[in-house]
Amino acid sequence: MDPAQPLQTPRTQGKRYSCEECGKGLATSGSLRQHKRIHTGEKPYECGLCGHTFALSGSLQSHMRIHTGERPYSCEQCEKTFSLSFHLKSHMRIHTGERPYTCEQCDKTFPRSSSFKDHMRIHTGERPYSCEQCDKTFTQSSSLKTHMRIHTGEKPYSCEQCDKTFTQSTSLKEHLRIHTGERPYSCEQCDKTFTQSTSLKEHLKIHTGERPYSCEQCGKTFTHLSSFKTHMMIHTGEKPFECGLCGNVFTQSKHLQSHMRIHTGEKPYSCGQCEKTFSQLSSLKRHTKIHTGEKEYSCDECGKSFNHTSGLWHHKRVHDVLKRYECEPCGKRFTSSQDLERHMRIHTGNRPYRCEQCGKTYTQSSSLKTHMRIHSGEKPYRCEQCGKSFIQSSQLKNHMRIHSGERPYSCEQCGKTFNQSPHLKAHMKRFHTGQKQL
Repeated sequence: MDPAQPLQTPRTQGKRYSCEECGKGLATSGSLRQHKRIHTGEKPYECGLCGHTFALSGSLQSHMRIHTGERPYSCEQCEKTFSLSFHLKSHMRIHTGERPYTCEQCDKTFPRSSSFKDHMRIHTGERPYSCEQCDKTFTQSSSLKTHMRIHTGEKPYSCEQCDKTFTQSTSLKEHLRIHTGERPYSCEQCDKTFTQSTSLKEHLKIHTGERPYSCEQCGKTFTHLSSFKTHMMIHTGEKPFECGLCGNVFTQSKHLQSHMRIHTGEKPYSCGQCEKTFSQLSSLKRHTKIHTGEKEYSCDECGKSFNHTSGLWHHKRVHDVLKRYECEPCGKRFTSSQDLERHMRIHTGNRPYRCEQCGKTYTQSSSLKTHMRIHSGEKPYRCEQCGKSFIQSSQLKNHMRIHSGERPYSCEQCGKTFNQSPHLKAHMKRFHTGQKQL
């Protein structure tokens, strides 16, 4: 053997130049020089724009496309362009369905080696990326980068329509569906649609009855992890959200946000029919039932309906609970101490609610509220047929009988009918008692 020729091994067979450090065989002396930079750390090619250095001139050329925006590699199927050839190659697997990387532990397949490596950390438990500020660890560098924005406050993704900003591009993408109305995720069982796949996944638990989160202290189960965490605060007494103005504490951030409107006076929810504004969405929803006349909560025992659950709850106590609060002067009984207290004002003459404009007094706050509409001119109850509006819902109800022709009040002596009870009373006095109404 010629001593000038390199030693041939299976690793270097057909390759003239061998690396002394790792034994790898290279075909040319130039390839060997480039390879040695892996061991020496030498990076002789520097970007004149950002200072990044590279071991290979080809790597610098590829890097420069970041600054120039050049994307010379194009997908023939969807015309998407890429700055690097291997990015195009990886992208093509979307169209071909090729997933060459397989996990031996769970048989899951991946189109990219990077995705495969990230996945393997689920099995190994490896979390190599650590936050220096809070010690939280991550399986991916991108997850750490996104997490750091919590500490820096950086929100680089901005909505052009409402200027709201986000820490993640996915959050912006989901937010934009509020403006576009797009709801791409549909439930096959009830056709309900959602803006996020996670929302659909959570919704499906309604159909399956799945409640995977169980409280060890009371046995209550939950479909959502967030609901379970909130519930646990009942047992721990934890209320992490504190109002900086009055010191009130809350279990959920949304409760604190609603509370803050007491201090700011903000009322972002507006009624489209009467322009009345509210600090909470739930209050607006309750209010709109005044205009629609909707009473979706019905008593199973007597059929009486209500527009609020609270109204139905109080009503059911008439059936379910003994009226244990008794008025001593007249013997009338009530289901709550508050009802008895209001009733006692009939006997005591106490009228604690006073109109500051005209001095008129009332036994109940609701009566004062209704009275104030005389001064303000507010008439929230509107007839959809003729447009006439009223101060009280009872006035609208009576008015509607003009359109419907309903006359529910009947004279037992002559059979004449009336659409309002005062008209029946006046009729009785005038024609059947011999006493004319003044």
